[in-house]
Amino acid sequence: MSLPSPRTSPSAAAPSSSAQSSQTSAPAAGVSLSARLGLAAPIVQAPMAGTSTPALAAAVSNAGGLGFLGLGAMNAEAARTAIAQTRALTTRPFGVNVFCHAPAQADADAEAAWLHYLAPEFERHGAKPPAALKEIYTSYLVDEDMQALLLREKPAVVSFHFGLPAAGHIEALRAAGIFLMATATSLDEARRIEAAGIDAIVAQGIEAGGHRGFFDPRAHDDKLGTLALVRLLVARTRLPVVAAGGIMDGAGITAVMALGAQLAQLGTVFVTCPESAADAAYRQNLLGHEQVSTAHTRAISGRQARGVRNRLVALGEAAGAPPAPDYPIAYDAGKALHAAAKAQGDNAYAAHWAGQAASLARALPAAELVAALEAERRAAIAALAGI
Repeated sequence: MSLPSPRTSPSAAAPSSSAQSSQTSAPAAGVSLSARLGLAAPIVQAPMAGTSTPALAAAVSNAGGLGFLGLGAMNAEAARTAIAQTRALTTRPFGVNVFCHAPAQADADAEAAWLHYLAPEFERHGAKPPAALKEIYTSYLVDEDMQALLLREKPAVVSFHFGLPAAGHIEALRAAGIFLMATATSLDEARRIEAAGIDAIVAQGIEAGGHRGFFDPRAHDDKLGTLALVRLLVARTRLPVVAAGGIMDGAGITAVMALGAQLAQLGTVFVTCPESAADAAYRQNLLGHEQVSTAHTRAISGRQARGVRNRLVALGEAAGAPPAPDYPIAYDAGKALHAAAKAQGDNAYAAHWAGQAASLARALPAAELVAALEAERRAAIAALAGI
């Protein structure tokens, strides 16, 4: 069974899971990403580890977009279960995302200093900080079980965040017929993605919610916005570009496509869908506000990520604050502090990742949201045509 054309109804028949990957990665010069991936709408639901669910990914794919599972914080067995649950809900293509960060560098002194700094916050909630911190999940760079799982399961799309895996891993995934994408925050990263044989670039602007996808968090960051980055990568690389960062409606999708992006990846707008794993406090932080203040912080996880401003963000910004431990070791402390506070009804330390346009969030089921975004996109195109 062939993949649906971009003009096929979202409810139309689609390929079986076993056939998806082999049909999406064949050379397709001049063919749009929507056509290659069988999408009815140029919309990608961002992976969002911890927030995306099989129900969300399947609903987006069934509606004609490309749903994604965030596997970055999972082990191979949990990932296998999530993929199976998604396939039980859709026969359409969906993607999975893995984290390619350098394995954490333990530093007992830095970790002890961070725990000492946070100790009063734990005490405010009748808790004690952990005696020690641990690396709470494994990087895909050293997770051979995850690589073996991907080769067995052959999802239609695999995307990489925080860098690239070894050349041998890329070659094996490509040989399995899997379409590959990777996040770039700069032209240099995009060129490395291109040289590695990846199929498409996700251009993540500084506006994006969640973790900044740069390869080396110690390197200089030009902090390019989505519009500037998309246009730069379209002009300076040969790969198709997927725009990400601050896109919340059809007008935003139209804007990035006018600059040459073939698809738009949206995350924050899907957080408030009933299919997401976001809790009530997370949803309330995004909905019904004239403005949602966000900031980049290392304090929550140990790596730069944009989320709703809260007490833990402020603690990280305070004068005299020690540097947070390496990623994801710092996340162990952040999650423990959030759990202690949440048990007392306090969500001031939560990782409520959100992009700069978060106040445009709306509470719609995922299928209705995809339809609304596509209708808005078409309306924006028509409005531009009338200028």
